[in-house]
Amino acid sequence: MNETAIKSRAFNGYTVLYSIVAAIGGFLFGYDTAVISGAIGFITTRFDLEPGMVGWTVSSLIIGATIGAACSGVLSDKYGRKKMLVASALLFSLGAFLSALPPGVTGLVIARIIGGIGVGMTSTLSPLYIAEISPARNRGRLVSIYQFAVVTGIFVTFFINAGIAGIGDDAWDVEYGWRWMFGFGVLPGLLYLILLAFIPESPRWLMKRKEAVRALDILERMNGKEAAKSELDEILNMKEEEAGSVRELLSPALRLPLFVGIVLAVLQQITGINAIMYYAPEIFKQTGAGTDAALTQTVWIGIVNFGFTLLALWLIDKAGRKLLLVVGSVSMTICLFMIGYCFHTGNTGYMILFFILLYVASFAISFGPVVWVMIAEIFPTRIRGRATAIASFSLWAADYAVSQTFPMLIEGIGTSRTFWLFTVISVISVLFCVKVVPETKGKTLEQIERQWKERGR
Repeated sequence: MNETAIKSRAFNGYTVLYSIVAAIGGFLFGYDTAVISGAIGFITTRFDLEPGMVGWTVSSLIIGATIGAACSGVLSDKYGRKKMLVASALLFSLGAFLSALPPGVTGLVIARIIGGIGVGMTSTLSPLYIAEISPARNRGRLVSIYQFAVVTGIFVTFFINAGIAGIGDDAWDVEYGWRWMFGFGVLPGLLYLILLAFIPESPRWLMKRKEAVRALDILERMNGKEAAKSELDEILNMKEEEAGSVRELLSPALRLPLFVGIVLAVLQQITGINAIMYYAPEIFKQTGAGTDAALTQTVWIGIVNFGFTLLALWLIDKAGRKLLLVVGSVSMTICLFMIGYCFHTGNTGYMILFFILLYVASFAISFGPVVWVMIAEIFPTRIRGRATAIASFSLWAADYAVSQTFPMLIEGIGTSRTFWLFTVISVISVLFCVKVVPETKGKTLEQIERQWKERGR
């Protein structure tokens, strides 16, 4: 497809609608990210948990998500993107329901692992599906809807947590409040399951299965007949050049995109975002805030995250992926250093809240949406499912490491040194984004693949 044709394509109603439905999987991700932050304090009291067990209770979902991400690529390449999205919605709903019922922490951990498998699958497949149905000109913005759904889930859930916690006293929260927080997640899970019935299969996956008639019908519905035929021709041309095996990822042409995808996924997590998202109320309690004040301050994190992700949706196809990553990671580095400095000097008032909110804003316009966009668009079509799953697996493994170790780091080396550790990692992310990450703005998936092949020669 020539550049003029690509640029002439505007948002199509069907494309936007299908993208929004697929992106609801991000809402489920955001819900589980935020719900544990409001519940973990009550769970710790209810089951008298030590720091290591607190980390395990939080990170058990990540174990499931890592399993889900690892399986999603092979399964979606075999059975289709849509079928596996449906499976992920079922698993999330089941996990949310079971999380509200257990008499002990073991049952809660098992339930969170089940739900986590669904979250891990959708974290891989939602951005992948959107990338495969989107026109190049608007792909960044459409895939970023996934991250917008994540932060919407976080934003809404912070209010849900605060609302449920306010129904009763502390004793009620310890016994019942956290159960209602988890159980409420059944509703978005079932809504997602229903809406998935109305979206089509990915046309690029159908082409891989040699179902050109179905693929063309879907492309025509989304892009019009002329653009659909041009896009189908380009998919066919690239299909002839692809080996279509996982081994291809280790070829000289594709080692670099695999490396970039994995490192970006890991850096998104180990620069500390989910230490804040999972443990925000507990962090604010260290500044002297009570339970209600800590939950209120956590709501501000959701508001800032929501607002700056909206800004990222507007910027990502204008400013480009690389610029947002560089500017955001520089700002994140400064904020992390200052958070650690405030804890070190005992200045634990509004300065810490300010720098945490600025850090969240910096993440929300850079690593939050951009990483999901890039790992969905930098791999060849025939192995994109498996390659994206490898990157997502790496992301969830890094998330597990942070969520499991954060309480132990706080207890072992202190809050200030923990945030300074994140600062050092953030400096590495700045250097990596400047030196290694390419710009993919405005390129079709096939053009991006061709670009990697040229660099590998």
